[in-house]
Amino acid sequence: MQPLIDNARTFGQRPEEFAKLAEGQSPQVLFITCSDSRVVPALITGARPGELFELRTAGNIVPPYASEHPTSEAATIEYAVEVLGVRDIVVCGHSHCGAVGALVRGDDLTAVPAVRDWLAHATPRPAGAAEDPEVAEGVQGHALTQLLRLRSYPCVERKLAAGQLDLHAWYYEVHTGAVRTHRPQTDTFESL
Repeated sequence: MQPLIDNARTFGQRPEEFAKLAEGQSPQVLFITCSDSRVVPALITGARPGELFELRTAGNIVPPYASEHPTSEAATIEYAVEVLGVRDIVVCGHSHCGAVGALVRGDDLTAVPAVRDWLAHATPRPAGAAEDPEVAEGVQGHALTQLLRLRSYPCVERKLAAGQLDLHAWYYEVHTGAVRTHRPQTDTFESL
């Protein structure tokens, strides 16, 4: 913890770097990814403060849209699309994902009921080899499922129909740093 505290103490000693941020934000991308501490969107993309709007959830899950009981995830997506006017949404899964791995393996999650119930939003169960520690196939399929789920959000559906929004599925390898993107033409994940 101490290195984090030390950095936080010196972080605000460069006010000239942060003064423009007080004027507002205008990110062009909503980056939806896992809460996993090994996945750092700004590090992966090289984004500076104000350039990415982030949504981090266990397993980068986009829950079903429900207007009568909105989730914080739905509010974040709606705000990014309607208020900030992002032009792109990236759903980024990652190798060695504990959430997707648990789903692929069919782990017993009764000891963590909140996690179990949250992961139920990931349906259908991702395919993949249970013995694969990277769970690459499962994570990639899961990212595409979440991208499809995004399409059911009214604000996303409207912007897609108007040609004002693009959706992307990425796969990040935590063990190499490589990033792959889904190519709809070939239905494969290829290097960016």
